[in-house]
Amino acid sequence: MNSHKNKKKKKKKQSNIDFKFMSFFFKIRDLFKSPRIKIEKANIKSGDNVLDYGCGSGSFTLAAAKVVGSSGKVYAADINPLAINKVKKSAKKKGLTNIETILTDCNTGLENNSIDMIICFDTFHHVNDQESLLKEFYRVLKPKSALFLDDHHMKEDEIISKITERGFFELSEKKGEQYLFIKK
Repeated sequence: MNSHKNKKKKKKKQSNIDFKFMSFFFKIRDLFKSPRIKIEKANIKSGDNVLDYGCGSGSFTLAAAKVVGSSGKVYAADINPLAINKVKKSAKKKGLTNIETILTDCNTGLENNSIDMIICFDTFHHVNDQESLLKEFYRVLKPKSALFLDDHHMKEDEIISKITERGFFELSEKKGEQYLFIKK
């Protein structure tokens, strides 16, 4: 966790009840709109190392793990211990051994330049210290690798400016409501 004081107003952590409700909602959502659709848009390939930041109940983690296969790895990162437990249980139930969970609010502990793709879906608006998170994303991504972001709580111009203003990333393309940013 970050030790410095954040001058911005801290966002309230998600309660266990909220997480359980969200997980139930996502289970219903996934019946009508497969998480694989977004994963396919991200152009994740077999053998890739993927960071699913803000993994929640793991819908996209599990879909990405199937795509990267046994030669790749998906790191499921979340601030909520319930999310980490849910992903572990789901991975075990589905026999997926290429998922590693990370309980964190920013620092992933991953090696520098070790990740091929970061997916960050509907999470960025929750982050208290967005600058530190973007620095972490930049640190762990391999050169010319990508951050694939979707956050329906933010407007397009806000997303683009927040991700690109620090000079770590440039917008490569927009795919529907998702944005592909390349590490500079």
